[in-house]
Amino acid sequence: MGKQEIAATLRRALSDVMMERQASRSSPEVAQALASLKQFQSRRMARTHADLLASADTEAAARFFLEDLYGTHDMTQRDADIERIVPTMVRLLPDAALETIADAISLDALSERLDAAMARQLGPVFDEYAYAEAYRKVSPRADRERQIELVRSVGMSLCDLVRIRLIGGTLKMMRGPAQLAKLGELHQFLERGYLAFQAMKSPRKFVDTTVARETRIMENLYAKSPNVFDIE
Repeated sequence: MGKQEIAATLRRALSDVMMERQASRSSPEVAQALASLKQFQSRRMARTHADLLASADTEAAARFFLEDLYGTHDMTQRDADIERIVPTMVRLLPDAALETIADAISLDALSERLDAAMARQLGPVFDEYAYAEAYRKVSPRADRERQIELVRSVGMSLCDLVRIRLIGGTLKMMRGPAQLAKLGELHQFLERGYLAFQAMKSPRKFVDTTVARETRIMENLYAKSPNVFDIE
């Protein structure tokens, strides 16, 4: 995929995610239910990947996945940063870095849409059984498969990024200019991902492990397994 095609994907994803966030904020009831859902899913993923969070080798990468790719905090500023400088990113960033950002925002947009549909179905108070029922009712399997594929794509893009010579020094040098240009959120996102993956012994194994577990849970949910969050 060329840079202009990646940029077009990024612009579409930014438009989608901003629209989804605005729609959710416009309804206090949906916003409250969405916050509850994100907290539930964040806790579930922390349990699923507890060993990765506990390992010195994979902790930073696991936290990047759980907090930067799927977190409970507001990512509005990061999205606004990216929207302002798409042309600059296309000109200056290597393909792997640009693709990492595009895939991350595409994942964010899809997750926001799926989460909003579930939040409207569940309301602010629910249990694991209600969660599983809502998941099957409002989540097309193709969308959930695409969500997991985007997780893999972001991970593999980061694996490619850490192999680029001098990229670490470039990101370090960009800290000051990024802050002055009010692009700190975007720069920190990129640098956290790079440093987390650069520090791992086997980043591809980490991606494969994460994707395999999330795929197993998706399959459990659609199969109506009695132990939907069991990855053994």
